[in-house]
Amino acid sequence: MAKQGGPSISKFPFMLHGGDYNPDQWLHVPGTVDEDFRLFKLAGINELSVGIFAWSVLEPEEGRFDFSFLDDIMARARKEGMAIILATPSGAKPNWMAEKYPEIRRMHPPAQGFEPVREEQRARHNHCPTSPVYREKCRIMNTKLAERYGNHPSLAMWHVSNEYNAGCDCPLCREAFREWLQKKYGSLDALNHAWWTGFWSHRYSSWGQINATDASMPAMVLDRRRFNSRQMLDFFVAESEPLRRISPDIPVTANMMSSFFPLDYWSWARHIDVISWDAYPPYHNRPETATKTAPFFSMMHDTMRSFKNGNPFLLMESSPGPTNWMQINRLLRPGQHKLKSLQAVAHGSDGVCYFQMRKGRGGSEKFHGAVIDHVGTEDNRMFREVAALGEDLKKLSPVLGATTPAKVAIFNDWESRWALDAANGPSPYTKDHDVALLNHYKPFWKMGVPVDLLNGDSEIDGYSIVIAPQLYMLREGFAARVEKFVKNGGKFVATYLTGIVNETDLVFTGGFPGPLRNVLGIQSEEIDYIYEDERNALSICSANSPSGLEGTFELANVCDVVRAETAEVIGVYERDFYAGSPALTRNKFGAGEAWYVAAAPADGALLDSLYGAIVAESGLRRALPDCQLPEGVTAQIRCNGESEYIFLMNFNNQEVELELSTPRVELLTGRKIEGSFRLPAYGALVLQ
Repeated sequence: MAKQGGPSISKFPFMLHGGDYNPDQWLHVPGTVDEDFRLFKLAGINELSVGIFAWSVLEPEEGRFDFSFLDDIMARARKEGMAIILATPSGAKPNWMAEKYPEIRRMHPPAQGFEPVREEQRARHNHCPTSPVYREKCRIMNTKLAERYGNHPSLAMWHVSNEYNAGCDCPLCREAFREWLQKKYGSLDALNHAWWTGFWSHRYSSWGQINATDASMPAMVLDRRRFNSRQMLDFFVAESEPLRRISPDIPVTANMMSSFFPLDYWSWARHIDVISWDAYPPYHNRPETATKTAPFFSMMHDTMRSFKNGNPFLLMESSPGPTNWMQINRLLRPGQHKLKSLQAVAHGSDGVCYFQMRKGRGGSEKFHGAVIDHVGTEDNRMFREVAALGEDLKKLSPVLGATTPAKVAIFNDWESRWALDAANGPSPYTKDHDVALLNHYKPFWKMGVPVDLLNGDSEIDGYSIVIAPQLYMLREGFAARVEKFVKNGGKFVATYLTGIVNETDLVFTGGFPGPLRNVLGIQSEEIDYIYEDERNALSICSANSPSGLEGTFELANVCDVVRAETAEVIGVYERDFYAGSPALTRNKFGAGEAWYVAAAPADGALLDSLYGAIVAESGLRRALPDCQLPEGVTAQIRCNGESEYIFLMNFNNQEVELELSTPRVELLTGRKIEGSFRLPAYGALVLQ
């Protein structure tokens, strides 16, 4: 649902266009920074993210600080009216520090059954989040940065570290884990019950016995993942403290990475002012790649927007060209840079930023795409496309701060993912939660119906349709919120493997789907996990099924054998010994209804039909209701309270023909569009 709105960074109310700039790597080449700023102006660059991995320059030896290069960049930015997103450098510690203070280096077990080993100094993102030494070094550095630049007119936002990782198994972290468990459970009796430690006689009689994570106790694995995420979050909060104290009016961000498994971004979002993330969709790999990849990245953009209750986010990193780390690094096809950039804006980003501004001469990312290539001129296709986008972003200033009026929500709960992944079984297919999530997101993407993503403890009032794809772990009070939602007229959809365990991974007794059994009106009796090359089928059998939901649909991987209690059977299995038993049910509950999808679809046909019917029954508006969207084309909407902006995007490698019955003005060109028109391959329009 559209919530608050307003620009991501009120101090600089324009669409940001810039990115990761590392002038500290070019200090030995006179004139480079002068030339960079000339090119930035040509490309419409109005923002720079600096200092991200600059610790060895900012503090070349312990206690000796040198901020001269940052002083220069900040002064240049002020002169040009540019925004600076200033980073803290903790993502890559300097060699002198790792050598003098070995305890700051992360420890991890090299293999099952071995004790943890201290990592050598290498790469990045490999510090211990518990280390008092590293925390103090970060406090000193960040205090100096905040004191020097906190009131600078060009400072737009603090960029704390970079792409946080998680996980250290050193003695400090093990002790911190024990302390965290004591606070969480209060007593060993409570922990032993929650972890079901009687299995294989693992009952603990002292806190000191809790050491290496034991995969035979999934509840322990789940808690360790919670701890790892929250311990790194605690490190982030400690890192941010000097910045917030000294410059309280400057927002703070930490760039996220899609559905990054080790960090629960929902808990992080509560401590971040502006959500930002790094998106590298491989649209260019093969001609058909874009249409398959686009829904996932749209879903991730929507997730980022949803982290802060619908407020806009910032695309912190993207590439104007190929990356260097994909298996095949093909060139972006003409139009793809604009398309993927507008895709981010369509789903809530208030800007487009890059890694990187200038290609480095060495290091592991010297072949990664950049605004300024190794040749160092404006005379190349990549630079021209960046400059053209810069002009487009200026025209998109009315979209700044606009929100998305979503009435559909899908649960994307990190802790539930962790719990299902930690389980010994039931099927490798179910471990990839993104697959299940995307299956339920794509029908709405195809229809152009906006979607929010939710955490397991999110409020759901105000939505029309709420979906829980294999929500394995249910939080306390979840079922009560769902019952209230459905009684008040909402439509709830759950699937196989929903409502299996509680928050400590204890299985619900009394029948699945646990506390949702009442609202769904079914009981899951057995779950059949079929071979990859096997198929079952679901046939719609009820004369009361919604209009448009009819026929037979292929099923794969998971078939939940259920018994209808108060629910109406809408579809049944066609094959195997459970042929004729319910595969799709609907339970009238109060003024609303709760659906249960018992099996995994083999393709998109079942969920396209189901959600098409539910959307029609609910009377939900599509972003572009007067236009039929062909395969590979989507429409997304942002609203600012007065105007609507509809982003129409073609992810096909060929043009498509569309028809618009209501005349609209295209914001980027000013031309009027009505009737039949063609949208080129990788084309994008912004309609008012």
